[in-house]
Amino acid sequence: MSKKIKVLIIDDSAVVRRTLSEILSSDRSISVIATAPDPFIAAEKICQEAPDVILLDVEMPRMDGITFLQIVMTQHPIPVVICSSLTEVGAETTLKALEYGAVEIIQKPRLGAKQFLEESKILICDTVKAAAKVKPQPRTVKAKEPTVSPSVGADAVISKPAGEVIVQMTETIVVVGASMGGTEALRVFLEVMPPDAPGIVIVQHMPEHFTTAFAKRLDGLCRVSVKEAADNDTVTRGRALIAPGNRHTLLKRSGSRYYVEVKDGPLVCRHRPSVDVLFRSAARYAGRNAIGVIMTGMGSDGAKGMLEMKQSGAYTIAQDEETSAVFGMPHEAIKGGAVDKVLPLQEIAYEVIRESDRHI
Repeated sequence: MSKKIKVLIIDDSAVVRRTLSEILSSDRSISVIATAPDPFIAAEKICQEAPDVILLDVEMPRMDGITFLQIVMTQHPIPVVICSSLTEVGAETTLKALEYGAVEIIQKPRLGAKQFLEESKILICDTVKAAAKVKPQPRTVKAKEPTVSPSVGADAVISKPAGEVIVQMTETIVVVGASMGGTEALRVFLEVMPPDAPGIVIVQHMPEHFTTAFAKRLDGLCRVSVKEAADNDTVTRGRALIAPGNRHTLLKRSGSRYYVEVKDGPLVCRHRPSVDVLFRSAARYAGRNAIGVIMTGMGSDGAKGMLEMKQSGAYTIAQDEETSAVFGMPHEAIKGGAVDKVLPLQEIAYEVIRESDRHI
C-alpha cells in the first residue's frame, strides 16, 4: 500500500478543524496526523511529526497565518495550502501568501450547503494531493474516497466545435490555462508582454474574490492592462482578462469583435472556471487565429480543450516539467498530442509574441 499523505490542519475554529479532518480522512490516500488552533501549538506538533502538507488559516490568535508561513518557509519549507473564508475584505493580504511560498489558496467549506460541501471535498482532496508533490524552496523573510457526482466535461457548458470555424480574421487571440503554481507563472508571462500584445483571456484556478485582487496586482506590474473578466468584455490588444473565480469564462465572437461570456455551470474537469471550457470556446470561435498556452497545474483540465484547439488550426504551447510547480496539466496535454511546442516558462511569452507577429 502506498504511503499516505500526512496533513496538519491549523485553524482557530474547532468546527472548521473537524470538518476539514472529516473531508480529508474520507480519502484513503490522506491521513490527518494532527490539528492545531494556533501556530504555536502547530509548531509543537511539527516537532513531534513533520507533515507532508499544512492547511493554514490566515486570521488566528497569537500569530497570524502569514507570519507563520514566512517562518515555515524560512526554517523548514513544507507545502502550505492557505484555507481562507475568502471574503473580499482581506483578499489582497491573503494573496501575499502565494508570494511568500504558499502553493495554493482554497475556500473553507461552508456548512449546510450540500452541493458546495461535495464540491469542496473534490477540490480540497485534489489540492492536498497535488501540494504533496511540490518541493518548496526556502524563502528569505521579507518585511475513504468522497462520494461525489461524476466529473463532467465541457459539453455541460459549451457544445463541441462542428466543422470549420466561421470566417477567419487576422487578429490573434491568446488563451491561457493554469492552476497550482500558476499565479507566479502568469506574472512571469504577462510582465514580458508589450503594450500592444494580442488580446489575452486567462483561466487560473482560484476561488471567487481572489481573482479581483490577483488581477489588480498584475495590472500594477505589467505593461498590458489586466482586469477580472466581466460578461461581454471585449478582448482587445493590450489587455488581459482573468476569469472570475467560481464562474466559467468563454471566448465568443460577433462579426470582427471578440468578447467573453461569463456564466455559471457545473464543475468541468473538477473546476469552475475550467480551462477546457475556455479552450473549447477558442477552438470554436477563433480557430487558427488562436494561440493556446497551458501552464503548471494539477489534474488534466485543459488537455481535451487544447486538442480541440490544435485540431481547429490553433498554435499550442505547454510549459515544461522543469519550470512547472506541478506538471499535471501540461503533461496530460502533451500526452494527448495537443501540444505543438514545449517550453520553459521564461520562453513562453516570447514564443507567443513571435507567433503572433508571424500571423499578421
